[in-house]
Amino acid sequence: MKLNSSFKEKVIVLGGDGFCGWPTSLHLSNLGHDVVIVDNLSRRNIDNELEAESLTPIHPMGTRLKAWTEVADRNIRFYNCDVAKNYEHLLDIIEKERPDAIVHFAEQRSAPYSMKSPYHKRYTVNNNLNATHNVLTAIVQSGRDIHLVHLGTTGVYGYGTAGIEIPEGYLEIEIPTETGERISREILYPADPGSVYHMTKNQDQLFFHFYNKNDGVRITDLHQGIVWGTNTRETMLDERLINRFDYDGDYGTVLNRFLMQAAVHYPLTVHGTGGQTRAFIHIQDTVRCVQLAIENPPAPGDRVQIFNQMTETHRVRDLAGLVSRLTGAEIAYFPNPRNEADENELHVKNELFLSRGLNPTLLSEGLMLEVTAVAQRYAHRADLSKIPATSQWRQTPKAMRPI
Repeated sequence: MKLNSSFKEKVIVLGGDGFCGWPTSLHLSNLGHDVVIVDNLSRRNIDNELEAESLTPIHPMGTRLKAWTEVADRNIRFYNCDVAKNYEHLLDIIEKERPDAIVHFAEQRSAPYSMKSPYHKRYTVNNNLNATHNVLTAIVQSGRDIHLVHLGTTGVYGYGTAGIEIPEGYLEIEIPTETGERISREILYPADPGSVYHMTKNQDQLFFHFYNKNDGVRITDLHQGIVWGTNTRETMLDERLINRFDYDGDYGTVLNRFLMQAAVHYPLTVHGTGGQTRAFIHIQDTVRCVQLAIENPPAPGDRVQIFNQMTETHRVRDLAGLVSRLTGAEIAYFPNPRNEADENELHVKNELFLSRGLNPTLLSEGLMLEVTAVAQRYAHRADLSKIPATSQWRQTPKAMRPI
């Protein structure tokens, strides 16, 4: 299955072995882009650490790439490189491959994982901030006009709307002067991170602002909602291409976790009141949005371009109720390990992607049943002990711990 696109570029996908990076790499390759994956396979190592593998079987990178060549008659090259640690190797890759665009997924993506312990907090900061800064520095040092597309998160805004619809990155403000005049400005929407992971994404924004202002790097920052679904058109072509299905308490996204729990007859785990409202997007729309971002780069001299990459918002308890009605699964309420409000509203603009041709994939019974079918097919691989969320946002001070 080949898609037609008259827009062809060389694209390096950093983190191209991951949940979003792998299907994005295949989608861009299928469109005719010359795709190069750079990854240190760290997500596979985290599986080993947590002893919680993807519900779907993930084949070695060599097997994945060979399968793609056989199925699609396309070649994707691969470099094993730790972007956060091996700057010279990264720079060599950029200078050798001479990409038109770089898609940056090479960050630790789990909020719960980032809050597990002091080690995990430090790892997330070291990995994410060094990866982003190394990419920006390497682009500048290469001397090439490379469009950087970064996968961020709607979590940079926090989870309250302050009574307004959250804009796409920038907030219009008025500043009173000493003479009584009012000056209009646009600033980055005030940061309100809810975890160490989200804090690194807020810092990414400042890196982007500086390197855009100082060095003219063209950047698109995608503030993405929670991804649900597992497979895209490309990953369904061959089982060797199948995408990740994380269900554990650290990496499993909420709707996928519910659908998997229903498939294995495990009560749906709702934390707190379930009144948390979140933004969502289907994995097929994720890859489509990255494509649209590449095809619509900012012009030289433009400020950082920010898109809200989401299609709808839902309360967690409403999603649990929907899955329960669809599957008959029970709902169980547990204490919330996160430090967050029990209830929140969330209204987010997403007009920029809609104006560029995104036809949103909205939550539907058919798509949910499709995810449940995947979970049922691989239910024998599930370790039910990994389902509960165990990462705590607040650590008990030593003075308060029992002796």
